[in-house]
Amino acid sequence: MESVLLTVDAVADLQATGHGEIFVQELFAALQHPSNLLLLDVRNDEEFRLWRIEGRYTPETLHLPYFFFLEDEDNAVAQVKERIQDRRPVVVVCAKGGASGYVAERLRAHGVRAINLAGGMVEWGDFYDVRAVAQQPDYRIYQVDRVARGCVSWVFISRGEAAVVDPLRFGERYLKLLKQQGAQLKLLLDTHAHADHISSGPELAQMTGAAYHLHPYDAIHPFDMLPARMQYEMLHDGQRFTLGALQIEVIHTPGHTLGQVNFLVTTPDGEAFCCTGDNLFIESFGRPDLGGQGERWAPVVYDTIFGVMKRRVPARAWILPGHYASPAEANPDGLYMKRLEDLWRENRSLHFTDKERFVEFVLSHLPYMPPQYMEIKRVNIGLSNPSLDEADELELGKNICALSG
Repeated sequence: MESVLLTVDAVADLQATGHGEIFVQELFAALQHPSNLLLLDVRNDEEFRLWRIEGRYTPETLHLPYFFFLEDEDNAVAQVKERIQDRRPVVVVCAKGGASGYVAERLRAHGVRAINLAGGMVEWGDFYDVRAVAQQPDYRIYQVDRVARGCVSWVFISRGEAAVVDPLRFGERYLKLLKQQGAQLKLLLDTHAHADHISSGPELAQMTGAAYHLHPYDAIHPFDMLPARMQYEMLHDGQRFTLGALQIEVIHTPGHTLGQVNFLVTTPDGEAFCCTGDNLFIESFGRPDLGGQGERWAPVVYDTIFGVMKRRVPARAWILPGHYASPAEANPDGLYMKRLEDLWRENRSLHFTDKERFVEFVLSHLPYMPPQYMEIKRVNIGLSNPSLDEADELELGKNICALSG
């Protein structure tokens, strides 16, 4: 899960030395800096519309479906060359790396410095980036970012004990991190039953014996009204955990779901970190309609943000959200975190003093709800068990958990 530093010149040199592809971690590292790369996406229109490669510095992207190269190669190559008159390198992308490998090969035959993204969007979608948030004598905090989906989870380690908040799919990657850090998993904490991604919390609980925790309101499917078929420990407001030198308080913050909670983590050196899940983001906040109750839950969101958050979360606490809409929300260190007092000032979606106007704003900015979200909720409470390919299909594209606009 470590990023590999790759300069833009190195990307171009791969073709010159006979290597026709790069890996997702190398491309991700390159996109952390301004570059002259051209991304050539050869997937079909629908796949490209759903999601595409983004980074802190997203290069120019040309969408030219694969069949263009099959039907009229000369014309397709000419369209690429129009964009690279300075002979800048081209990274070709498709779903799994096959079609893009062919296109990159044909472009090289026409003198274009083209390389293929190994594994395509499937590998990009499964890439996790890990960054240190804090490294103190008594505790360490890590951000685990699934960059293609804009999903973030958080790992807390203190005195050999570890807690994972909002664990994403592929639980073995967390175990690898904890092994590297010499820590044993003690707590698995989900802020809510997620709709946009599959949680590895129940899986990790079975693998390690660590307790998996969820609020009981979210252990019932909001559409099927069926109870969870998995083992979990019930969370409740005001509950407290001790993790080494860290104290963790559960704050019930309903609205996005009825069982949404925050985890307020306080440290020996006086810092506070609040994992907000889909309650509060760096920009915007969690939509209230993913349980089919937008009109009823929108007022609850107001009461939570402007009531519970203001009363219970210190203004100087670092907000650690579960999602982001754009890589631009990260700070210069690539971390999706900001002090709450700064969010009150900078998050324009929070500039409301009237509940009625707030609810009107929320209901007029609800984005499309992907039908996969209903099934993902079933998976996350043990009502469904998809295959690996089915899980990939369910998680296709970026999260849409915040309000639009």
